[in-house]
Amino acid sequence: MDLATIDAIDVHVHVEQDGHGCLSLDQELMDASAAYFRADQDRTPTVETIAGHYRERRMAAVVFTVDATTATGHPSLSSEEIADAAAAHPDVLIPFGSVDPHGGAASVRRIRSLVDAHGVRGFKFHPSLQNFTPNDPAFYPLYEAITEAGVPALFHTGQTGIGAGLPGGRGIKLRLSDPMLLDDVAADFPELTVVLAHPSVPWQDAAISMATHKSNVFIDLSGWSPKYFPPQLVRAANSLLRHKVLFGSDFPVITPDRWIADFAKLDIKDDVRPLIMKDNAVRMLGLA
Repeated sequence: MDLATIDAIDVHVHVEQDGHGCLSLDQELMDASAAYFRADQDRTPTVETIAGHYRERRMAAVVFTVDATTATGHPSLSSEEIADAAAAHPDVLIPFGSVDPHGGAASVRRIRSLVDAHGVRGFKFHPSLQNFTPNDPAFYPLYEAITEAGVPALFHTGQTGIGAGLPGGRGIKLRLSDPMLLDDVAADFPELTVVLAHPSVPWQDAAISMATHKSNVFIDLSGWSPKYFPPQLVRAANSLLRHKVLFGSDFPVITPDRWIADFAKLDIKDDVRPLIMKDNAVRMLGLA
């Protein structure tokens, strides 16, 4: 990737459809998510479509799916296929993998294979959707493998639009995405880069505290229009966390165009904007 040709790096982009027409979620969850985000654009772009979208905007994108097969009963998209498809667009796409946290030793082996054989540059977890408690030592072998691979782990935190508005939220438990559960992970794996995805509402102060306290913890700003960011997040991004926050949109439910237009209206210092939009991600991803 030629960083000189890239103006921004979106660290949070979902692949919702594979080359076979299979979707990452069942239709009820897909519809509920679209309604929550009021997303009227293409909800299920393929890897190739995503690459074109970002190339037109001189941006790079971290792309991934979420393997929640055990928790949802819905077959996941293949991280191997996503990574291999992304390899055809190395100028703009950075593939992350996802494994079912309930897969035990098989998931550990898959982490190593995704990195070694498919060029995956990090891993995505969604504790609420995948229905696991991320600081349970039973899942530590996953983090050990990721740490050994030298790539980051990105975790959904806070409220989720998946299951929103459905009875019982379709059984999806928000408490599993409390960022404080990841404080244990970041402390026990100091060499593991941990990215807290999204404004962690209703736990925003906890996320800010963690990113301030631990050098290996970052925050991505995806999943919310910047005009709705909690004010303490804006203050932190503008000051003590200027090197720890990352541009992320949550495409396709929020487009980078919409996110950037709203971000431009925030009172962010001129010297901080390029850090958030690109430079911090270059460092977090080890692209320099």
